[in-house]
Amino acid sequence: MNKKGRRPFVAGNWKLHMTIPETRELVRGITAAGRDIAGAEVVVIPPFTALREAAKELEGAAVMLGAQDLFWEDKGAFTGEVSGPMLKDAGCAYVVVGHSERRQHFGESDASVNRKIRAALRAGLRPIFCFGETLGEREGGTTMAKVDGQLDEGLLEIGAGDIGSIVLAYEPVWAIGTGLTATPGQAGEVHSHVRKRLQEKYGNPASECAIILYGGSVKAANSYSLFKEEDIDGFLVGGASLEAESFTDIVREALRAHREEK
Repeated sequence: MNKKGRRPFVAGNWKLHMTIPETRELVRGITAAGRDIAGAEVVVIPPFTALREAAKELEGAAVMLGAQDLFWEDKGAFTGEVSGPMLKDAGCAYVVVGHSERRQHFGESDASVNRKIRAALRAGLRPIFCFGETLGEREGGTTMAKVDGQLDEGLLEIGAGDIGSIVLAYEPVWAIGTGLTATPGQAGEVHSHVRKRLQEKYGNPASECAIILYGGSVKAANSYSLFKEEDIDGFLVGGASLEAESFTDIVREALRAHREEK
């Protein structure tokens, strides 16, 4: 395993969970881990309503704040939407873009994902760009073709100078919230393919520095073996991020694997 100096990256996507008091408690539980999770880039991603409270709790902590989505315009008559500058103002450094649940339930396309990625970069946010195949596509042998299409369209008009600001997250749709997890070999194969695609498009320095996460029923029990794969740099965690202990245990396991690399 040789990750070219890339340190572990673990983000917790809370989805449609957590009131403001619950956010306060969870963030305090995560930051209490302190030195145990130092050395990793750790991001919490609450719902919009709890962002400001989370930002207050994270002041002075080595944990970053992210949001779950954004709109592609900075302002205007778009009732119900939240813009990149608003998220930046709320204290966010990251924003999830193109999660499969947004694609499935809200009709997001690769084209809209691309517009959101560019909006995030414009606002000074680092997008966490999600992509992945369905079970039918996996069983039909079209995983790589699906991933290639999502990458090509999602990164349209994104230059080499911006690719280092984008975190990529491979999330097989069939593994999200199902309890199923891609084996380390399955996940590692896709991650290796993605890094090769980045190398072909942007060159070696950009591809070697790129952070590529795995997401899909990640927990402490499987995070060590997944992180041991050369091109898996960390995780986008769902359900296991809703409890401080289970989330920080994932960070600890990634750090353990990372230390063994050296």
